[in-house]
Amino acid sequence: MENYFIIHGSFGNPFSNWFIWLFNILRDNQKQVYVPQFPIGVGYQDYKNWSDLLKYYLKIGLITENTTIIGHSIAPAFISKFLVENKVKVKKLIFVCGFNNYFGISEEYDKVNISMYFDNIEDIKQYSKEIICFYSDNDPYVNYNAEKDFADKVATEQILIPNGGHINSESGYCTFEKILNYLY
Repeated sequence: MENYFIIHGSFGNPFSNWFIWLFNILRDNQKQVYVPQFPIGVGYQDYKNWSDLLKYYLKIGLITENTTIIGHSIAPAFISKFLVENKVKVKKLIFVCGFNNYFGISEEYDKVNISMYFDNIEDIKQYSKEIICFYSDNDPYVNYNAEKDFADKVATEQILIPNGGHINSESGYCTFEKILNYLY
């Protein structure tokens, strides 16, 4: 059965940004959708803790070759690392403001993000045939070059959102209409 996961970023939650809006659209279209709350904060957010939670969904058979995973901010690096390490293929990946091996947001963000990074990010292409990357040219948290580099390495399709900020509620994105064109 086709299903969807929406995964938040560092210090995030399933109810922020455009996530609940997208959840409602998918659910209203009779889609099975999950928006887990991952552990956040220094000392809690790390690859192992996030991986343990996602492994639960994998174990009960909810992450399959019919799954589309949507990730925001640090989530694209985490998702890529998780799928590669666990050798899990999915239908589609939609990444929004993704980055890898980027430092300088803040000391706290650097601490929680570092375990999510990994070399050979391009390996994710073996686990999904369709990888769409949205990014902005004026993200206040992640340098444009870091987002563009991530997209260049993994994407089958790239979409630049001019003046999109971090494509979050702080940047005016409580809804994200453009993502709808890439869901089905």
